[in-house]
Formats: sequence, C-alpha cells, structure tokens
Amino acid sequence: SIERPPGDTAGCTFCHTSSEERCSTCHQRHQFDPKVARRAEQCKTCHWGKDHRDWEAYDIGLHGVVYQVNKWKPEQFDFSKKLSDADYVGPTCQYCHMRGGHHNVQRFGTVYTSMGMSMADRGAPIWNEKRDRWVSVCDDCHSPRFAREQLQALDEAVKDAGLKYRETFKVAEDLLVDGVLDPMPKDLCPDWSGQHLWSLKIGAYHDGEAYGGKTGESGEFRMSNCTDVERLCFESVGYFQTYIYKGMAHGSWNDATYSDGSFGMDRWLVNVKQNASRARRLATLEKKVGITWQPEEFWKTGEWLDELTGRYIVKNH
Repeated sequence: SIERPPGDTAGCTFCHTSSEERCSTCHQRHQFDPKVARRAEQCKTCHWGKDHRDWEAYDIGLHGVVYQVNKWKPEQFDFSKKLSDADYVGPTCQYCHMRGGHHNVQRFGTVYTSMGMSMADRGAPIWNEKRDRWVSVCDDCHSPRFAREQLQALDEAVKDAGLKYRETFKVAEDLLVDGVLDPMPKDLCPDWSGQHLWSLKIGAYHDGEAYGGKTGESGEFRMSNCTDVERLCFESVGYFQTYIYKGMAHGSWNDATYSDGSFGMDRWLVNVKQNASRARRLATLEKKVGITWQPEEFWKTGEWLDELTGRYIVKNH
C-alpha cells in the first residue's frame, strides 16, 4: 500500500497513523469512560479486515457468540469492574490481551510473526514463556491441558498453511526465473522505491539478479500492477493464511476452514498452477512460431499509474 495514492489507502492510514498510540482510540474522545473501553467492540475500529481478521474471528467464534448473547446483562458482563476484578461469563478482547488491565497488548501477543504468516522457532525460551502465559489466561475457564491442546491445534493448522504457502510461491518463482511471467518486473511501472524489484522478493530471500535489485533489497507485496499469479500469491498468504491463523487463535474453526481459510489456500494454489501451465504452454508455442512478445504499454503508463509513488519518483527526480 505504500506505493498507492492517499485516497486508496485511507483505511490503512486511519489506523496506522491517526489512531495508533493514542488513549482516545480505545477510550473515546469526549467520553473517556473505562466501561466503554472494556467492551470488545472498541477494538473493532482497527482490528478487522482481510489481512488482520481479529474481530471477525472472535465475533463468529465460540467466545464471541457468548459475548454477543450476554453483553447487555450486567450480571454476566459487569463493565464497571476493573479488568483485574472482572468475572465475565466469557472473554472479551481486553480480558485476554490486556490481562488484569495491563496496557502493553504485545505482552499477550502470539508466538507467530507477521500476523501468523511466518513460521517461528517454538523451542526458543521466549515462545515457551508466551505459551505458558496464554495457558495461564485460558485456565481461568478451562483446564491447562485443554489450553495446550488448542495451541497445538493452532500449530498444526499454521504448519499446513505454510506448506501451501511455500508451494504457491515456488510456482511463481519458477515462472520468474524462467522468464515467462507476463509481464516481468522490468516491464512494470516502477515500485515505490523507483526500481523494478519483483513484488514477491520479500526480505533477502531472493538475491539473484533475476529478481531485480541488489543483494538484500526487498520488494513490496503488490495487489495491483502485477501479474495475476503474483496477486494470487499475495492473497493466499496475506488473506487466507491469516484467516487460518486468526480463526484458530480465536476459536473460530469455521473461519480457519470454510471462510476462505484452508479452502481458500487450496483454491488459490490450483489457480496459480493453472496460470503457470498456460503461461508455459503459450511461451512454447510463441517460440515455435517465432513470436517475440512485447508486453502492453498499459503496464508502464496510464493516468492511474501516474499516481503511484514509484512512477512519480522516476518522473520527477
């Protein structure tokens, strides 16, 4: 999103600039009532959407249903009590993530990185410490054994998603290396840095010249001005794998499975493979009949692309 016009990213900047690190985001300006800040809906302003599906996962999960059915009953959810004294019939976002009223939400962050899209070393002491901390929250209502079983189920779901994620990206990577992506990165409007790095060259994972840029330079996930294969890869990991992770973490197994979670990753993997097969067959036919394909000019130019940061940098600086 960093390369797109401001009007396209209003939903991003509202939370990631104006709302972050402000008391009034949760406590509501002009009201500032702790009873309001203790309700789960208060987190909904920012924590929802395709690539960080927290609210949806909670809302349709077991805990969210208990909350929605009982939230207007003071005997079940007494929001006048401090979180440290709360005895709710079910957990809210705040009850778990701000345990006892602690305002460092990351203290009860999960053991995964990048919103659940990357694998993590679960044997490291810091991960074991966080898992023990989560079990200490769950055992307010459940047995510690039950809590650890849920964490293990989350692990297995993320591992399965990781297998699909890596296979999907490998298909796209092979197309790029073999030069049959249409268009190739060099044929696109420059990215936000003014270069032509492959959009899936994230971090320093790909350092060959075929990916564009120098060693260690990173590309940027694109949802536009890229091939359909790259967009499908982005959606597979940025959306569907996140559904799986968030769903399992919030007790919403339907979200992790049917609502474009594991089923979505399956579907997009097949789509990427089909796209790759067509691209290779077409490249073979073009070579056989002597066609040298030139990508359409709209990939590089056009009224809308003039608004992209990369094109502006190249054009003016």
